[in-house]
Amino acid sequence: MAFETSQPHWYNGGLSTGPALAIAPDDVALLYGATLFTTLRIYENRLDHPLTQWIAHGQRLMQSVQELGWVMPDRDRLTAGAQAMQSHAPVLRVTVFPDGRELITGRSLPADLRDRQRRGVVAWVADSAHYSRPLPQHKTGNYLGCWLAQQAAQRHEAQEVILKNEQGHWLETSTGTLWGWDGDRWWTPPLNAGILPGVVRSRIWHGLAALGNPAIEAPWTAEIRDRFLTLAYTNSVVEIVPLRAILPTPASVNYNPNNGSVQMLWDAFRGTNR
Repeated sequence: MAFETSQPHWYNGGLSTGPALAIAPDDVALLYGATLFTTLRIYENRLDHPLTQWIAHGQRLMQSVQELGWVMPDRDRLTAGAQAMQSHAPVLRVTVFPDGRELITGRSLPADLRDRQRRGVVAWVADSAHYSRPLPQHKTGNYLGCWLAQQAAQRHEAQEVILKNEQGHWLETSTGTLWGWDGDRWWTPPLNAGILPGVVRSRIWHGLAALGNPAIEAPWTAEIRDRFLTLAYTNSVVEIVPLRAILPTPASVNYNPNNGSVQMLWDAFRGTNR
């Protein structure tokens, strides 16, 4: 079975500029979404750039491969593929299959990213009974729940989705880590609540501690959420984006996307103190 692609891609040890990717119709990746992946942003065309965090992305992938009992992919081949693809696109998706194969594809940054970072976006809180991520501690290829939630959010004129558990605690967005500012400290949901151990989450977590204002990790109950003056989400592509409003209406909540506390997240992310 061949799938059309619009850009060069690296698959199973080689770079292809052809228009199609061949995959068997009974491949478990196709049948069950049985893949693991990580998405990274290439800074200055360099895998070794500190903000690219190539090593951290690879370590998270390998840990998931090990925990799931899959065949370990060839690390040198993954690196060679990323190096071959980094000049084709600023964002790479590195996918590994249960049998050790790898697929690396590229895409562009969101065209309106700067505007999102400046003005913030609207987020819609999804119903936990309908939208969730299976095996949330791993970044698996089965993102159907998140994709469906995104479609629902767009119908509410929102750009991002907040996922929650059965207790109503907010967990993460469909694409990133949640952060809340209470006027003194940043808060983020705990990993044991069932969220992805984000690469940027870890960088900001350690960066805030280095700035002398460590974040608080606690379940995001309604009581905790009521403390927040500013909300943001982070991931390796968009970096840091404030959330300016939370839906559904009419019980929407508005936040200030230009609160100076957001700069603290940027300083933690960049490793600066200014």
